[in-house]
Amino acid sequence: MANAASGMAVHDDCKLKFLELKAKRTYRFIVYKIEEQQKQVVVEKLGEPGQSHDDFAASLPVDECRYAIFDFDFVTAENCQKSKIFFVAWSPDTARVRSKMIYASSKDRFKRELDGIQVELQATDPTEMDLDIFKSRAN
Repeated sequence: MANAASGMAVHDDCKLKFLELKAKRTYRFIVYKIEEQQKQVVVEKLGEPGQSHDDFAASLPVDECRYAIFDFDFVTAENCQKSKIFFVAWSPDTARVRSKMIYASSKDRFKRELDGIQVELQATDPTEMDLDIFKSRAN
């Protein structure tokens, strides 16, 4: 399953948990981590359906890159309940350069494994993924 370009494999669990979030709303969010030694993307954390955007933001490490999926619920101007599935590429300024490069080069391939992403968000610090940004990108 590895791709010669980035040499990165994707653990089956990554897709399974995403499908559960998408179909059954089993999770509020999923945080994915690249195991650099094993050269594969794995599931690091799962957020319960009752957890909030704050819980999601707090689950991303301050100085390490991650990929994440967030199931964002919102109400439209017409007062309809909706949700959008966000893919977040978290690459804080304080992360190691090598790590940033690995996450950047593997991102598109990893995203292709997760069918059903509606919005992509790139963030280098917490202000770039605060709730208002999710709201404005969802509509």
